[in-house]
Amino acid sequence: MEVSNEQRLIQETIREFAEAEMRPVVDEADENQVFPEEVWDGLAELDLTGLTVPEEYGGFGADEMTKAIVNEEVAYGHLSVATALSVHALATSCIDEFASDELREEWLPEMARGRPVGAFALSESHAGSNPAEMSTEARLEGDEYVINGDKQWITNGSRAGVIILFAKTDREDPNTVTQFLVPADAEGLEVGKKEDKLGLRASDTTTLIFDDVRIPAENRLTEVGEGLKAAFSILTGGRIAIAAQAVGVAQAALDDAVSYANEREQFGKPIIEHQAIAHKLADMQTNVQAARLLTRDAARKNDAGLDPMAASMAKYFASETAVDVASEAVQVHGGYGYTKDFDVERYYRDAKITTIYEGTSEIQQKIIARHLTE
Repeated sequence: MEVSNEQRLIQETIREFAEAEMRPVVDEADENQVFPEEVWDGLAELDLTGLTVPEEYGGFGADEMTKAIVNEEVAYGHLSVATALSVHALATSCIDEFASDELREEWLPEMARGRPVGAFALSESHAGSNPAEMSTEARLEGDEYVINGDKQWITNGSRAGVIILFAKTDREDPNTVTQFLVPADAEGLEVGKKEDKLGLRASDTTTLIFDDVRIPAENRLTEVGEGLKAAFSILTGGRIAIAAQAVGVAQAALDDAVSYANEREQFGKPIIEHQAIAHKLADMQTNVQAARLLTRDAARKNDAGLDPMAASMAKYFASETAVDVASEAVQVHGGYGYTKDFDVERYYRDAKITTIYEGTSEIQQKIIARHLTE
């Protein structure tokens, strides 16, 4: 699928940034589980932290295709950073689409410049794939909402300056899920446990604990009960972003595997000249390109308001492809692929999360199947 000259320039610029600024710090960030803030500041200088912020608020105002290209290239450099960026973009998208003019003016210009960082608080420990079962409550008292409950798996949890929160206005009524904007410095809001994860280790993933947190009633972003509908509409774009990130990880794993196969010799010739390895790489290349085309097709259709099933197909196929390609890249490297001397072991660990967050592969299959029965 063709990209414009401007999009190609964006792609090349981010690839150069990834190789010059992200790759040199990725191993240390992964090992120490510390987010590379200097990389985030570099993304801000490239205007990428304003990816989903309209130009009138100082943002990039990117279309879906451009967002897919950006997410792929940032993930090529470091999936932890790409995940943080896509969640920040979810937060700015929510503020742009649902907030009042006053809240847009207050938050979007600074978020476009990279700070405050945004978080998206939907999941709970017992309500992951089915957010309607959430128990966090935002109860109206006078001209304030009082929030109590816990959220889990929150990307940017400890870095965030603003949180897009989904809570029920009546804990006993599943039809009252509503969207709110909560400043991270609100009294009673505590950052809880930081998860020690298999992959995506430089991305902070935490719980958020709300203990009588009070926010102005004006910080309600949707009508009461419209929160899940809002979340799902925003997550369509989010799933395309994750699909693009999966493509980026898969491409990085493929590139490393091809490079290694050209250099590593066995039985007197480079292993890429052995049919078993050559065919393996051919399958990897084909699947990566198929995932990329599905993702860009979903981006194009989302911009045009067409075929909501496309985002789920892209997310499902691309994420499963990332896991398979990363696994094969480890295999091509043999014993070395199982060590930290080569990046493929990190791609293998990181790729798995793309099949889980923002809707598991099983949830995507369910969505696709539902569309087939309509």
